[in-house]
Amino acid sequence: MSDDYCDLCDLPKSTCVHGMPPAPPPPPAPVRAPRASAPRAAKASAPAVPTRRAPRKWTPPEDFAPHIIGVLEAAGGELDTDDVFTALESRLADELLDGDRQLTPEGELRWRYAARRARQTMIKDGVMSKGAPGIWSLT
Repeated sequence: MSDDYCDLCDLPKSTCVHGMPPAPPPPPAPVRAPRASAPRAAKASAPAVPTRRAPRKWTPPEDFAPHIIGVLEAAGGELDTDDVFTALESRLADELLDGDRQLTPEGELRWRYAARRARQTMIKDGVMSKGAPGIWSLT
């Protein structure tokens, strides 16, 4: 019976950490078979499906950036907000879309909202400075 007890901890070998056999290794992870798919070359050679683009309802903000810069450069680099909008409206009279003249849910003309968003992007990019309230200025 002395063979059934561990010499190191005096516990039965069936419960002793010294007498227990090592844990079996974990089973190998199952290998997933690759999905059956068409080769990439076949996908590339397939005729492209034409994508339909909906006509724009209003002008995106990035289209206003060069016009804002042009208006501010013509004014010496700085202009009052209302004057910027007046100059932009006369400069873009033929380019503004019908949707640009609609109001946003907040009650502002869409093209003015887009111009303000373009200004914010140009401030982040370092083209314009925040300056004084109500004044748009180039850096």
